[in-house]
Amino acid sequence: MNHPEATKIELLVVPGCPNARPAADQLREVLDGLGLHDVTFQTRTITDQADLEAAQFTGSPTILIDGPDPFAESDRTPGLTCRMYRTPDGLAGVPILDQLRQALTGAP
Repeated sequence: MNHPEATKIELLVVPGCPNARPAADQLREVLDGLGLHDVTFQTRTITDQADLEAAQFTGSPTILIDGPDPFAESDRTPGLTCRMYRTPDGLAGVPILDQLRQALTGAP
């Protein structure tokens, strides 16, 4: 994330998503850990097919950084469903802190 003040971060969720709060907490933790206390993100609730298609939403929670989904997988189809992330420890409902940090900084 070269210009944090210009970065737009969105957390997309479906109503009642059990991973919405953990994803928001981890996102805030990573931003704070990077010294980006002033960088905020918006949580947007996806409730219908039109929202889903416009956002290319592939499950809740989805994190968008400056538009694209850094965790996108080409074989996932858009849907109002829960999302699973591939982590070093297996599938999880949210990305791990290191994965979020890499997505935000562009570091490998």
